Amino acid sequence: MNIALWIIAGLLAVAFLAAGTMKVARTKEQLAESGMGWVEDFSAGTVKLVGALEVLAAIGLILPALLDIAPVLVPLAALGLVLMMIGAVVVHIRRKEVPAMAPSVVLLVLAAIVVWGRFGPYSFTS
Repeated sequence: MNIALWIIAGLLAVAFLAAGTMKVARTKEQLAESGMGWVEDFSAGTVKLVGALEVLAAIGLILPALLDIAPVLVPLAALGLVLMMIGAVVVHIRRKEVPAMAPSVVLLVLAAIVVWGRFGPYSFTS
């Protein structure tokens, strides 16, 4: 299960690093044109903040455990992603974009598995 948790954390890190970098690097208008209609409901600063948090969470999923420096940050980063994905699901529901919330739900479940595993039976401190 430890290997599965590493794989899930790695996949989440890649996904959120890519998504966060895109939100930080592109303008709000470019993001809206690429299909992220939800950005219209938020300020440009908020969109950049979400992107920065996604990048930090991606780093937090891998580096602390890899370097064995404060590995408790791994489940905390995953918990932050769970909370962000809950927010994403809420935004999609409010915008009546139910099919668009499927990726957020999948990422939410994967992040929750990492939280469970790394705070629970497969923690780095046990």
